[in-house]
Amino acid sequence: MAKYEVKQTAVSQVLADVRSDKIAIPELQRPFVWKSWQVRDLMDSLYNGYPVGYLITWQSVGAKLKGGMVAAHQQILIDGQQRVTALRAAIAGQPVVGKRYQKKRIVISFNPLTEEFATRTPAISRSKQWIHDISEFFSSSGQLTFLREYFHKNPEADERVVESAVTRLAAIEHAQVGVISLADDLDVETVAEIFVRINAKGVPLSSADFVMSKIATYGDEGRNLRKLIDYFCHLAVAGHAFDDIKENDHEFSSTEHLRKIEWLKNESDELFQPEYTDVIRVAGLVGFSRGKAGAIVSELSGLDPETRKIDEDLIPSAYQRFGEALDQIVSRTHLERFIMLVKSAGFIDNSMIGSKNALNFAYALYLLLRQNPNLHEGERNHIVKRWFVMTLLTGRAVGSFESIWETDLRRIKEQSAEGYLRVIEESELGEGFWEVALPQELNTPSKRSPAFQTYLAARVSNGGRGFLSKSISVKHMIEGHGDLHHIVPKNHLIKNGYPKQGDYNQVANFALTETPINIAIKDHPPTEYMGWMAEQVTTGRIRLGEITDQADLSANLRENAIPDFISEVSAANYEEFLTERRKLMAQMIRRYYHSL
Repeated sequence: MAKYEVKQTAVSQVLADVRSDKIAIPELQRPFVWKSWQVRDLMDSLYNGYPVGYLITWQSVGAKLKGGMVAAHQQILIDGQQRVTALRAAIAGQPVVGKRYQKKRIVISFNPLTEEFATRTPAISRSKQWIHDISEFFSSSGQLTFLREYFHKNPEADERVVESAVTRLAAIEHAQVGVISLADDLDVETVAEIFVRINAKGVPLSSADFVMSKIATYGDEGRNLRKLIDYFCHLAVAGHAFDDIKENDHEFSSTEHLRKIEWLKNESDELFQPEYTDVIRVAGLVGFSRGKAGAIVSELSGLDPETRKIDEDLIPSAYQRFGEALDQIVSRTHLERFIMLVKSAGFIDNSMIGSKNALNFAYALYLLLRQNPNLHEGERNHIVKRWFVMTLLTGRAVGSFESIWETDLRRIKEQSAEGYLRVIEESELGEGFWEVALPQELNTPSKRSPAFQTYLAARVSNGGRGFLSKSISVKHMIEGHGDLHHIVPKNHLIKNGYPKQGDYNQVANFALTETPINIAIKDHPPTEYMGWMAEQVTTGRIRLGEITDQADLSANLRENAIPDFISEVSAANYEEFLTERRKLMAQMIRRYYHSL
């Protein structure tokens, strides 16, 4: 069975179909993300007969159009909105929404003598050779009238050149654009799969884009839910944009949604700055216990899980549940307490969290557990912190993580969160993991390794100090973006048989160290600089750091998971040092995990 139909449609017909709602663009006031030069290039490609990619449409049951009408037989434009918006801006002269959420014109000019397109500038506006705004050309009463006026202004222009160029310009309206119409009877999961596989200008489409397109088809409510997601993500990064949204998006500003995210205008925490993909995943888990984009769209389409048929009566309640989930996600109280929870586990900087998905599930779990009146806050915090760290250590949020998430939520409902967490710990975090698998995970040069970042979190959680530091903590170093330095210096290893970056940059050879201490160590191996430390604690004469007490030095080495034989370490026994330190780092992570 054919899943789609491909046809070529004239630009003028596409614009006419949009005007008449045969192709329904979800009414959005998202900022137009294309640059003006991209609009110019689109016009240039159409002028020269180059392909401009495909538009993708699909009949979506229950979709609402502007004014509350239901899209009965219209095709919903689920991809190509930027291109269609660009066409409407350049050819029809319609305004777009700018970065500050204000309406503005993108005016494209054309020079018939050089056949050049450009964004209109003051210099172009003063030139008689340019057609200053091609939308005026396309809306003019006739091409001959337009040419007469042009030649009157440019009497020396080559008439044949200008007439040829203007004829080709007029032909843009008749240029062909490919339209992929997905079959109306396709199930939602198939549409989702097709959507993410089709490339737009070589960029794979996100499954979240598919969900966002679906959300926006549900009338005013859907448009504002989509805006809530967009604006929440935007303000989490740039809170100063709040006034722009309030002043320029009157439709959204008149709703209660603006009040829900107003708190972000003065927020500057960088630990969790979600993109709309993250928000949709969390909302799908909280609202429907579903992780896959197709499953979320199925819920919003009213798919009955038992009959596997669309029941439009289910759609309003699905959007209500989705909206309630979004309200929980954007809540200041919920998000700030969750971030505080993650930081209390030692993850104090976003650079320490290599998996956004692990954070997403932890937030969804936190919100879901808040709904359990029988769960004490301390118990909830304990479960969420452990689950988050367990996810990082086991790679539970990579691969087919959406299916894993759905299974996890189902088991949590059956066995309780704490009960199912114990099951996972017994199966995945046994002795073999702590004694063998985790040390092997630390056998890597990648500082982004989840195991190594968890080690740093353990250091923060334990209040540990930097290597050979008397008082400067790891927490302060990370917050100050301190550097990781080699315990066995890089140049010493290169000169003595370890020339490869993957050898001397092993994470087990790294420690957060004050820069003055690192400078003093320079290229000297531990056999030398630990000798300095031995003399320092004996005589009290400071040469490296400020530690002058043997007990304090021993404590510092334990805090940094440094093997006892560090004073004997050089390139000669470097491998033995790495092996032993990995074991000590793994043991520290284990103690930390069980303390959560």
